[in-house]
Amino acid sequence: MAWVTRPLAQTSDTTSPLPQAQRLPAVPSVVSTFAGGDGPGRPGGTIEVLAGSDRETRMMTLLGYTRLIAFGPDLTLRPDILESYVVEEGRRFTFRLRPGHRWSDGHPFTAEDFRYWWEDVANNRDLNPNGPTVEMLVDGRPPAFEVIDAQTVRFTWHAPNPYFLEAQARALPLFIYRPAHYLRQFHVRYAQPAALRAAMQRYQTSDWASLHHRLDQMYVNDNPDMPSLLPWVPRTRPPSTRLVFERNVYYHRIDERGVQLPYIDRVILNVVAPSVIPLKAGTGEADLQTSYLKFDNYTYLKKGSNSFPFEVYLWETGTGSELALYPNFNHADPVLRKLFRDARFRRALSLSIDREEINEAVFLGLAHPSNNTVRPDSALYRREYGEKWATFDPQQANRLLDELGLVRRGRDIRLRPDGRPLELVVEMSGDTKEQADVLSLIASTWRQVGIKMVYRNQSRDLLRQRVTAGQTMIAVWAGVENAMPTATSSPREFVPATQGDLQWPRWGLYRESNGKAGEPCDQPEVQRLIDLLGKWERATDEADQRAIWHELLAAHADQQFTIGVIARSQQPVVVSRRLRNVPRKGIYSWHPGAYFGIYRPDTFWLDGDRPR
Repeated sequence: MAWVTRPLAQTSDTTSPLPQAQRLPAVPSVVSTFAGGDGPGRPGGTIEVLAGSDRETRMMTLLGYTRLIAFGPDLTLRPDILESYVVEEGRRFTFRLRPGHRWSDGHPFTAEDFRYWWEDVANNRDLNPNGPTVEMLVDGRPPAFEVIDAQTVRFTWHAPNPYFLEAQARALPLFIYRPAHYLRQFHVRYAQPAALRAAMQRYQTSDWASLHHRLDQMYVNDNPDMPSLLPWVPRTRPPSTRLVFERNVYYHRIDERGVQLPYIDRVILNVVAPSVIPLKAGTGEADLQTSYLKFDNYTYLKKGSNSFPFEVYLWETGTGSELALYPNFNHADPVLRKLFRDARFRRALSLSIDREEINEAVFLGLAHPSNNTVRPDSALYRREYGEKWATFDPQQANRLLDELGLVRRGRDIRLRPDGRPLELVVEMSGDTKEQADVLSLIASTWRQVGIKMVYRNQSRDLLRQRVTAGQTMIAVWAGVENAMPTATSSPREFVPATQGDLQWPRWGLYRESNGKAGEPCDQPEVQRLIDLLGKWERATDEADQRAIWHELLAAHADQQFTIGVIARSQQPVVVSRRLRNVPRKGIYSWHPGAYFGIYRPDTFWLDGDRPR
């Protein structure tokens, strides 16, 4: 995302008829630490953002990271929109709202907004034919929901629900509330029939549920009429090449001096072709830019910073591996399926990757060879998780391949057990120069041990379809999303859980559908992961959860269910010299973190001095 500053303007508080004291909750959230060390700041200013599509309004939901419960800088969960919450026995969750908190249109934010979501949205079969989302179910059963009073709600399950709290803090959160006073006018239970028909005609929808869905897009954040709790709210409706977001004058956070956040008055998304965003960033047209930048843009950007008033920071990427290889345990070819399920084969593939060479050739030595696992700054990290079977050892790889009976004569390609040449097709989505360079180097070292590898680019949707159909041999994707977990974080990424799992999609679909589709797991080593996940879900003691996490991570390192290559690569961050409170060192992570979100962009501010 790119930010372009404009001259400082007066704060837009004047758009509200109420003084600040009446716009804030009785107990506002007080921000006393600033990620970049340049706070507290100065209110005012307009920022222009370069976006590659007018659908990127959803990036404002990330930039304005505001959640019922949010990750703090230390990755612990803490109340944000909520004043407080209480968890009992891991299954009873009582949420206390901030008295006097208002939506961006000034209407009170109350327990009614939770009741509306639960009764009229989540459990309405026209809006949600499959019922509440998976995070709201334990053993397939929903919670009991109670409105205690206007500021208090409670969800109670029959057994622990370890996913519920973290689901509120995600980059894409589980929105368990809605602006009921706005959406009722589009709900068949509340709206006058004539008014509802008129709204359907105005928005060109065929039924009331489609109308409600269209206007109820809290994450997409593209409906100017829908009240919000975020720091900036949309004022322009797509499609447009100029999308305006203005500060929410009822926002619930203040700094330690009592100044209401956000400091920045206005954010404007200017839609341009994605291909020109690196060029514009390198000529000083962006105050804050990470989207559409890759590490191979770094040299150009650094050169541009000598002529234009910006700096280039390097943040570490937050995934478990910059890219990882996902052998398909559910491949349609029985010969390949048997090979991929044999840990010796996966270990041989990993031992045949020269990660040090890749690091030096592609990432200028600034990344770190690693398995696809948690980062060193995770409380769960152990060195062996990143290093086991991850050294370059072609001799040991050859021994393992020989054990498997993969015959090789001289320097020829090895033969599969059915006598065909051992040729692996690796499929990726995106076709970036970095990915192609990495895969080219892997193909070279795999060839040394008698394995031919070719790589192909597919569209994202086609790649996922081919994986699920058992047609893709090995998929390339980023590593684990949450590489900074705590003991209470969800370990589902390490276990067959959804159809989207690239290494075992059929097993994941079986669990996701509760046995209605896919295939039951028939491999003991993987079934052990499933059993461990079940133990973690039932555990209420953090020490027990931590022990289960370590068992999962140790199994992944030993079994090489996925094959990581390089971790902690560098993400260029272009920052204007006028923009304050952006940390020089950060972790660029979707979850946890919402990219910039965890560093609280509502505290970023513009220095009115001339660029230095």
